[in-house]
Amino acid sequence: MRIWLGTGGFSNAEWHGLLYPHNAKPTQYLAEYAHAFDAVEINSTFYHIAGQKALAHMLETTQGRVQFCFKIHQAFTHSRDADAPLMQRMQQTADVLRQAGKLGPFLAQFPYSFARTSENRRYLAQLIAWFTQDTRFKEDRLAIEFRHASWHCEPVQAAFSAQGLIWASVDYPELNGLPSSGFITTGRVGYVRLHGRNTEQWWSGNSAAERHDYRYDDAELRDWAQVILAKQSKLDTVYVFFENTTKGHALYNAPVLRNLLQKGGAAIDQPMINEPAYWAKANSLDL
Repeated sequence: MRIWLGTGGFSNAEWHGLLYPHNAKPTQYLAEYAHAFDAVEINSTFYHIAGQKALAHMLETTQGRVQFCFKIHQAFTHSRDADAPLMQRMQQTADVLRQAGKLGPFLAQFPYSFARTSENRRYLAQLIAWFTQDTRFKEDRLAIEFRHASWHCEPVQAAFSAQGLIWASVDYPELNGLPSSGFITTGRVGYVRLHGRNTEQWWSGNSAAERHDYRYDDAELRDWAQVILAKQSKLDTVYVFFENTTKGHALYNAPVLRNLLQKGGAAIDQPMINEPAYWAKANSLDL
């Protein structure tokens, strides 16, 4: 089982003095990030589709060390006024990464308001049809995250398995209305998004940064390592992304989980940089 580990986004000024030098410019962030992580979930594509030149620059900057996953545009998941040409444009811009073997799954993150109604089921079927219709992109994979608990049921998971879709497994706060956290797989590829468990700010927070203001403790990370490792025989690849990037929480949590997974026998790259002091305890934990 090959595990790709990273964070949701990399452009974070709060990481100065942690992962990035104090005087680092935003244009230097990705190169520094690529020395610590081998995957990244690009969230900016939720607001605008990246251009081919920008993606070629990202590939060059990371020297081929990083797998890129992209959150698809909000027109597909939130306003839901997209169309097939927009999907084709989004997939086509990723050609440079696809050809280099550095394109991970695309991610569709649906909001809590997207419940499992007849209308929304029809829309989801249309979205999937758009994603799969162009044979040039037949190897592309789509991961889907549902924030409304109504989708978390056996029939939907069975449909995912039949259609080759990836279930985006999540770690959420334990709150009414949100689905239960857990590692759900519908094929040979797993996709995990660790949002944190900030129960106080999840509904009342004014921003994603406030909702994700949470640092996992060692026991919580050990639990996740164990559930991932328990599925080694059923999986070829797992993408794990820490979304709790606020205040550098992800930078403390990721190396701990990395070390636990490696101790459990998973194939996972070590960082290319000397371990910062705040990573020191990662090596002392065991399953």
